[in-house]
Amino acid sequence: MDDVSNDSPSLRESKKLRTRAVLIDAAVDLCLRQGYQQTTVEQIAASADVSTRTFSRYFPTKDAVFLTLLDDYVHQVADELEAVDAGVGPLEAMRQAHTGVLARVATRQAGRLTTDRIVLMLRVINASEALKQSALEFRHDRTQDVLAKRMGVEVDDPRARLVHVVFSATIVDACGDLVSDTDRIRLGPLIMVDRLNEALAQVAWMARDLQSPVADADYEPARG
Repeated sequence: MDDVSNDSPSLRESKKLRTRAVLIDAAVDLCLRQGYQQTTVEQIAASADVSTRTFSRYFPTKDAVFLTLLDDYVHQVADELEAVDAGVGPLEAMRQAHTGVLARVATRQAGRLTTDRIVLMLRVINASEALKQSALEFRHDRTQDVLAKRMGVEVDDPRARLVHVVFSATIVDACGDLVSDTDRIRLGPLIMVDRLNEALAQVAWMARDLQSPVADADYEPARG
């Protein structure tokens, strides 16, 4: 199944996308069956019927494969964010979008997302400080576009970036210790909903009496 180079550009691109998807599915399936630590690049490549050299053309490391789980997740969040009422503020809209996706995944599959994939995402990313940092810095173009449009600003506007920074820091901090099941915690989308709601409630509580240092006459929040 290794890439063939003498096809038309569109066919080559289709094959690349298909190979990438097969590699991701192979990695997920192997990890679900035998665990992350026991799964090697060689096994993933063999399961996808490609060489390890081909694997390295798509992903520099085994960890990089699992960051694509964030892509699947945030793609669903972007869809949900578009459906949130336009009058809802940006942080609350992000909360509703994330919790809406997670609640749906808890009862049925959403796109490529399943409860097992959410669990795997938590276990793998939270077990690696490098991956947690990557998750903190992760940006999804479509989600950024949707959010900026809601706020009535450009994608690179500091206000839109601030929403991403605050929300990313909140969700990573709230869910960053979810690595394995315990007597009180069962990994999955519902614990993420609980943690995210609790963390954002704390953010709202801490900001309840925050006074803007910018004079009212000089500042007006962006409107959706």
